[in-house]
Amino acid sequence: MENDKRYELGKQAMEELFSEEVRNGMEEMKKVSPDLWDMIVSFGFGDLYSRKTLSYATREIITLTTLITQGAFDQLKVHIQAALNVGLSKEEIIEIIIHCAGYVGFPKAVHAMGIAGEIFKEIEK
Repeated sequence: MENDKRYELGKQAMEELFSEEVRNGMEEMKKVSPDLWDMIVSFGFGDLYSRKTLSYATREIITLTTLITQGAFDQLKVHIQAALNVGLSKEEIIEIIIHCAGYVGFPKAVHAMGIAGEIFKEIEK
């Protein structure tokens, strides 16, 4: 697939997953590294998220799990928000984090739950 089409598919996926505020924050990376930004949009969202077999909700379950496993907590926040945007419930996200505790340890799960709790407070305002 040509790069322009991949990039456009990636931008469309990001619009469905992330709020405008989150997308604007993410786009700050373009100023630092336009090449890395293009890779994230074209590959991460154009090639991966735009595939048809799995729903965005299923992809977000996978993404949350892998981010918790890696301890990639900066990215976890925006993907918890994306998971909510594509239909996962607060309870499902909590259960994903609890389930991860058995495989990646309590410190990572506790940190992830803290991030989720902050997001849940923000959306309940």
